[in-house]
Amino acid sequence: MPDQPKLPRPTDSELEILSVLWRLGPSTVRDVHDILSKERAIQYTTTLKLMQIMAEKGLVKRDESARSHVYSACQPQERTQSQLAGHLLDRAFGGSARSLLLGALSAKKASREELAELRKLLDEYETGRKS
Repeated sequence: MPDQPKLPRPTDSELEILSVLWRLGPSTVRDVHDILSKERAIQYTTTLKLMQIMAEKGLVKRDESARSHVYSACQPQERTQSQLAGHLLDRAFGGSARSLLLGALSAKKASREELAELRKLLDEYETGRKS
């Protein structure tokens, strides 16, 4: 994906909003705010302002054709996660995927199922690189 423009890295609050949009799909500010307010105290005007800023930054698109504007994420979740992981990999782990994986595994215990899935993904990744 080197030819795709890099989007600004979302803040923690922006990432919360993106997570809601990825889960719900295109949504109004009210829809997003209702989800966020279940997790923490947040004012509707704060959610609105954050989403307006995100639209200016190019993180979300705003459809203004209806009375209630509908927002959607500009990029799929996987692309944003990949960009964030790459940034974290470079800044915190010196570019070492091994160190990143060990750091992630030591931060939170993985279940047997998750470890089996990781082994499978690593095998598939390695096989794909050899072809």
